[in-house]
Amino acid sequence: MQVGDNLYSQMVSYDLLILCLAAFGAGFVDSIVGGGGLIQLPALMMVLPQFSVVTIIATNKLVSVTGTGFSAFRYSRQIPFLRKIIVPAILSAFIFSFLGAYTLSKVSNEYLKPLFIILLLIVFLATIRSKMFGLVDHKSDVEISLWKPIAIGSVLGFYDGFFGPGTGSFLIISFVGLLGMTFVEGSAYAKIINLTTNLAALLFFITKGTFLFNYAIPMMIFNIFGAFIGVRLALLKGNEFVRALLRVIVLLTILKLSHQVLMEYLF
Repeated sequence: MQVGDNLYSQMVSYDLLILCLAAFGAGFVDSIVGGGGLIQLPALMMVLPQFSVVTIIATNKLVSVTGTGFSAFRYSRQIPFLRKIIVPAILSAFIFSFLGAYTLSKVSNEYLKPLFIILLLIVFLATIRSKMFGLVDHKSDVEISLWKPIAIGSVLGFYDGFFGPGTGSFLIISFVGLLGMTFVEGSAYAKIINLTTNLAALLFFITKGTFLFNYAIPMMIFNIFGAFIGVRLALLKGNEFVRALLRVIVLLTILKLSHQVLMEYLF
């Protein structure tokens, strides 16, 4: 009996180590350009296949909220946020993320994947074609239309609650493209909105799933540590670094989702 208990304990420790490393990587990447879900969620599903999808997603959201929250706090100390942008974006993102999570419980999202791949491909090509995209800051005297932050919060808030992958990257691209921000500035705003959408979706999942706290709590610590290093690098290395990493994450997202769509079509 003691040998069996020791073996089980070693297996749990090994699984937890993998998940903590994945949480660190997710926190690091997510704090800079988003896309941490590409690392953390697959790791949870691979290591803990005995649990339901809802439980895995709920646990993933719980861990992600801590790293995203820490990143948002760190950015807020370095990047000034304009209330006329951040407030309407937060309010619309929270409402529509909750609606997206509710819609997910009613409607299949299988048709959204091909559309998402096309949109990501356009984003990837845009960052390559325009050499100054996200490297030049907007002029301070430019008037910002209220509909832009509301549109960003509404569309991507609903998307994150309904589907999710790549939300952080889409948020950065939206703030850069629609509001003329630099990549570092856009990443700072994206963290605030992504934190909002995660909290809204988490509120919904609390009523639907259970959380694996024995895995989630140590993963939170590693997720925050990864976010700490990621934010420092983003602020030190600047826009070129964020732009380069964004291209890599977007390309990996395209490949991952293309593989999923292909497997679903073939099998």
